[in-house]
Amino acid sequence: MLQPRLTPDKLEAGCDEAGRGCLAGPVVAAAVILPTDYQNSLLNDSKKLTAARREYLRQEIEREALAWAVAFVDNREIDQINILNAAILAMHRAIEQLQPQPELLLIDGNRFKPYPRIDHRCVVKGDARFMSIAAASVLAKTHRDAYMQQQAEQYPAYDWQHNKGYPTARHRQAIREQGITPLHRLSFQLLPAQLNLFD
Repeated sequence: MLQPRLTPDKLEAGCDEAGRGCLAGPVVAAAVILPTDYQNSLLNDSKKLTAARREYLRQEIEREALAWAVAFVDNREIDQINILNAAILAMHRAIEQLQPQPELLLIDGNRFKPYPRIDHRCVVKGDARFMSIAAASVLAKTHRDAYMQQQAEQYPAYDWQHNKGYPTARHRQAIREQGITPLHRLSFQLLPAQLNLFD
């Protein structure tokens, strides 16, 4: 059972990201402030939900949240600053958009750089523990999936409509045969031996 909040009297925002392990596309973060009395028995870590349920919850969260925001850090920025820093930057960009600004940030995972003037708590497996983090995981995942679905139309060989940029056998086979796209992360090991990518 997810907990509604960590503190009884602070305006809390849950933060999570999606796409850290992908070979292509952005890393996407979301920040969500839920009403104090919010309850939803369907809400859970987005990885444990079907795509249909995630889409249903996305609409519900965006309608019911006191505030929510989603932010992208693209593959070029990821290559410049590394994926951990990019994920944290995406969270900062999402938090920046929130109105009202929260008083406490609940961050999924164990790594974060302090956001100016707002206290934070890192929560390992937070998307399975707190509703606001679970809500953020749903928004980050669904917004990123929708983006990669769009990009799949432009780059159909890579099967992004199914793998969303993750390193599946079919995705890597397409890289081997077709080469890379402008969305691929050059700082990642795109093929096991990085063969013939930059010839």
